[in-house]
Amino acid sequence: MSTKFKVLLVYPNLQMINLLPSNISILSASLKQKGFEVDIFDTTFYKTEQQSIDEKRVEILQLRPFDLTKYGLHYANTNVYDDFRKKVESFKPDLISITIVDDTLHLSIELLKTVSDLDIPVCAGGVHVIFSPEAVLSHDEVDYICWGEGEEALPELCSHLKDNLPLDNIKNIWSKKNGKIIQNSMRELVNLDEIPYNDFSIFEEKRFFRPMQGKVFRMVPVEIDRGCPYSCQFCAAPHLRALYKKETECNYYRMKSLDRVIDEIKFYIKKYKAEYIFFNSETFLAMPDAKFDEFSRRYIDEIKIPFWCQSRIETISDFKISRLVSMGCDRISIGLEHGNEEFRKKVLNKPFTNENVIKAFEILKKYSIPVTVNNIIGFPEETREMVFDTIYLNRKIYADSISAFIFVPYHGTMLRELALKKGYINQDTETHSIVYPALDMPQLSKESIFGLLRTFPLYIKMPESRFGEIKIAEQFTEEGNAMFAKLAEEYAQRYW
Repeated sequence: MSTKFKVLLVYPNLQMINLLPSNISILSASLKQKGFEVDIFDTTFYKTEQQSIDEKRVEILQLRPFDLTKYGLHYANTNVYDDFRKKVESFKPDLISITIVDDTLHLSIELLKTVSDLDIPVCAGGVHVIFSPEAVLSHDEVDYICWGEGEEALPELCSHLKDNLPLDNIKNIWSKKNGKIIQNSMRELVNLDEIPYNDFSIFEEKRFFRPMQGKVFRMVPVEIDRGCPYSCQFCAAPHLRALYKKETECNYYRMKSLDRVIDEIKFYIKKYKAEYIFFNSETFLAMPDAKFDEFSRRYIDEIKIPFWCQSRIETISDFKISRLVSMGCDRISIGLEHGNEEFRKKVLNKPFTNENVIKAFEILKKYSIPVTVNNIIGFPEETREMVFDTIYLNRKIYADSISAFIFVPYHGTMLRELALKKGYINQDTETHSIVYPALDMPQLSKESIFGLLRTFPLYIKMPESRFGEIKIAEQFTEEGNAMFAKLAEEYAQRYW
């Protein structure tokens, strides 16, 4: 019988979102580094919803069709809850550690319910846990939570559980005792240069393949920084910075050294045969010019495999985009979010102007880098007319791919608080990801938001003379569905 302390990591992913997660991979590496035995249960290939986000996005013309089956990516033909129970029974973990975001809270708790009788302690972590620690601990299925980063806290919890030591001095770990929550303080942030490389070996081989606009690549994520220096009100980044500043006096946003980033990429190429990199930085081009200059030179000399990154309007410059081309950038995603300057500045806290947007996209067009522009509709207080402000600004710029997502009132964001204050949601409102409305607004109904979502690319690419037909296609009626099918076929032939 094994004398090792065994940890089962649980990743309740949205179905078929086949991008390797850094958070789970780093936790696995951190646990193994301390001598713990690790396994994983990953829900990615289970049919937990009627349709995946990417399948929905293909249907509404935001992604080109792709085929994952030739890479062995199929839905499991077994039940996710039955398989989870079997995994726990066979692995016999000493601790179950599950990561939770708002969109997977329901799935997470339902999974844990299937093994609650086995009396295995459970620790929950993730961004939802950080902003709703008491609520997560209120579930009978959860024994501990990690309130903050887990690279050091989770191995320490395992050590204490293994040796039957007290838990009341483990920073970042909260627990329950006699019906009361024991809150330990937050520990200082980890040094990103000192954490181990991601352990992707715990995932199935097929988890490396990711669709990108009709093509499929063997892709790995690379973390070059953590957090974001900007303060968008629909994002948790500013709340995270404020929380860590208050609790630890540390700046949550920080970057890895260039030596660490380059060495890490080389490691992934050698060990995992990476052929494509996703830099999962929230704002890749936020690094200072001098640092980006050095990074670009080293990437060209030592790496130069295709990559995808995301950034903001304010970070686009002739210098940086020209370097991206030399580095082999395959695609860049730019967060536009909204086309109404006043709303974007006052409500979203994104102060760039529409003129800034047009100039940035002129630079991107000049260098012919494929661009995905990201938009959000259904914000609190938004009207149909304001959605069209976004549509009309998109019509003035060139983007290879147009993404529109529905606003999600995530915990830890200022716009969630606004939505609560206005009565558009309540405390118990569940989110179902970026393609399903959560807000119930009198001036912009859920059905209206859905209709605008599915016709968004049509409104941007097609002549304004077709707007009458497109408006019909917004309706989920027999006539509306027939019109959408007709326009979608025309769109695919003409614009793809």
